[in-house]
Amino acid sequence: MGGGKRFAVLLCAEDSDYVKKRYGGYYGVFVAMLAEEGETWDVFRVANGEFPNDEEIADFDGFVITGSCNDAHGNDVWICRLISLLKMLDSLKKKVLGICFGHQVLSRALGGKTGRAISGWDIGVTTIHLSSSSSKLFSSLKIPNTLSLIECHRDEVRELPPKAEVIAWSEKTGIEMFRYGDHMMGIQGHPEYTKDILLHLIDRLMQRSFIEDSYADELKANLGKVEPDKDAWKKLCVSFLKGRL
Repeated sequence: MGGGKRFAVLLCAEDSDYVKKRYGGYYGVFVAMLAEEGETWDVFRVANGEFPNDEEIADFDGFVITGSCNDAHGNDVWICRLISLLKMLDSLKKKVLGICFGHQVLSRALGGKTGRAISGWDIGVTTIHLSSSSSKLFSSLKIPNTLSLIECHRDEVRELPPKAEVIAWSEKTGIEMFRYGDHMMGIQGHPEYTKDILLHLIDRLMQRSFIEDSYADELKANLGKVEPDKDAWKKLCVSFLKGRL
């Protein structure tokens, strides 16, 4: 049972028509992964300038920051507002889970550095290695030390905030996950994605000339080879957000 807790998704992307129709938007994708009976889940479309006010913030037990097409190192008005909000959430010790762009912007808000990934795009199912300290942190979850995760990014956290700890890495990305105190955590990959969503995104990236057609074909061919460990990631994210670790 959720025990009447209240959570908010800070939506940093515009929903595509496909994701809206099939999943009820990215908000629907996150709620499907994280929500439990008895909880209330709200959404603030922060990329459109919709933010919780100070009184509302106190009512929430936790927040999830989504992915985005925008750069976490950019200075769009809404990104600067989001950074101010995240600093406030840190001071209030609210639980915050950042995903992809959310992971990067959370790091930036706490004093880290983000930018273009030196190794370029990482798209597909990636093997994530949990650090020895995170193996202890997640020991109650009984999950393996290596987990497969869907990734779709070309930016990364380059330098951790002071007092933050790397808790997972991959061959391509040195900071796949970080933890800041007991209340904030970032994940570079997409535990909420299905392969179907990733295939849709690959097509969108190709149509917008972000990636070459030949690379898109190669990505699609490789997608069938490995399954993401969705159940383990769900358990990890839910347990962190709800203070069960």
